[in-house]
Formats: sequence, structure tokens, C-alpha cells
Amino acid sequence: MTKIGFIGLGIMGSPMAANLLRAGHDVTGYDVVPASVDRLLQAGGKPAPSIAEAVAGAEVIITMLPDSPQVTEVVLGPGGVLESAVEGQLLIDMSSIAPETSIAVAAAASARGVRALDAPVSGGEAGAIEASLSIMVGGSPEVFEAARPVLELLGKTVVHVGPAGSGQTVKAANQLMVAGIIALVSEAIVLLEASGVDSTKGLEVLAGGLAGNTVLNRKASSMLAREFAPGFRIDLHHKDMGIALTSARAAGVSLPVTGLVAQLVASARAQGYGGQDHSALLQVIESLSKP
Repeated sequence: MTKIGFIGLGIMGSPMAANLLRAGHDVTGYDVVPASVDRLLQAGGKPAPSIAEAVAGAEVIITMLPDSPQVTEVVLGPGGVLESAVEGQLLIDMSSIAPETSIAVAAAASARGVRALDAPVSGGEAGAIEASLSIMVGGSPEVFEAARPVLELLGKTVVHVGPAGSGQTVKAANQLMVAGIIALVSEAIVLLEASGVDSTKGLEVLAGGLAGNTVLNRKASSMLAREFAPGFRIDLHHKDMGIALTSARAAGVSLPVTGLVAQLVASARAQGYGGQDHSALLQVIESLSKP
């Protein structure tokens, strides 16, 4: 049994913490939303009234937060993780944030003798619930090996991709691909429906060929039904597309398709779909063909 402090018990963090509890670990959790902490308590975890109390005595500290400002505040700020952490603790930030923020966290953690990894995930709420996430990890190989037993309880694909910040760069690449695929699946649905083809059967055959992908497998039925309950919100994907474009600028490369899809995601947010699932991009694609 490992003592784990888990900070950030939202759509992703809550089922991840529950999976760690099912595996027999001792999980103490903190979140600014009381209902999220209540869910952890019902799953058998322990509530922490503060970040400091989530960190105290933990062997592993996991953070799962929305964006760089929250990670900076929670990890580096007054009353944050590193203010309470002690030498030897392992900090795994599983948020999707800017690579430079992860690099800053790793440097600050190292100065206090805390081992740190950036380990963003892909797979959405379903992957978090099923413990089938893809986890891309940045940091030292030695720290990765120390964290592997915990990470393998949360995901099926757990890969060390390079030094601090590398996990975030790979996540940015993941997010630009996912958004692009959602946009193309949306276009396929619009074309099929406008042409009078049975869209359910059309997507079924597409999923069995070279066009097959996880978006089709997980999202096709809900997209056809226009059901967009959030598994991963447009607001968060908008943030991630910004990270992808900023990373491209820093690397000195051009990502023209990413730029176009980022504008479609931004349009979805501007049209009021920010709180819906990222598959709600279909509504933007549809609107382009309406008279």
C-alpha cells in the first residue's frame, strides 16, 4: 500500500483516484469543490481540508488540474505542494499544461529534493474510469521507473518520452490529432446525412477500414444522437490547441491544419459550447452548411 495525496478530483481525477483506492492504496484527496471530495470519501478515500494536509505523509503526490495557472498556484504558490513537501516525495503532475510550466515545476521540485514528473493523459473520462489511459511521461528515467507501478494502475499505455516537459509536448501532439479527427468525423456525418445515406451504417463501415479510429469507436453514437455530455470539454481542448500552436512557434515549425482546427474549436467556444464535450465541434461543422 502506497500513501497517495491526490489534488484535483474533477471529471478525470475522481475516477483515477477511485482506481487507486480499488488497487488497495491509501488515498487522501483535496479539491476546491466539496462534492468532488465527497465522491472520494464515498469511494473509500480520505478528505483533506487543505493542500498541505493532502501532501503530509504522502509518498506520492498526484495533481490533476485544468491549466498552467492552477498548477502554478497549487504546486508553486503559497500554501502549495512544494511548500509542504519533504525530500524524497514523488510529485506526478498529470494535468495538461504548457511544457515550460512543467519544466519550472521540475526545477523547483528538484531544489527541494522532491522528484517530479509531468505525466499528462489521453483517453478522456471513459479512459479514466476504465484505467485505460495513455500516459506520456516527462522526467528522469529513474523517477519514471519509481512511478511506473502507480501509473500502470491508471493507464494501459505508459511511456517515458523524454526529460521534463516532454510529456506535455507529446500531449499537445495528441490533442491536435484528436481535434482534427473529431472535425473530420463531423464532416463525414454532415456529408452522409445530407446525402441521404444511413449514417449509422456508414460510420460502422468506416470504422472497420483504414479510416477507423478511437473517436469513431467512442463518440460516433453520441455524435449521431447530438448528445454532448462532457467527457472532455471544448473549453479544455481550446486551451490545449493554444498550447500546440505555442509549442509549434517555439519549435519553429508550421502546423497549418492545426491552425485551422484550432479556429474551429475557438468558434465552438465562442458559440457557447465550451462546457460541452469536444465532439460538439460537430455543431460548428453543421452550422457552416446551414442557409
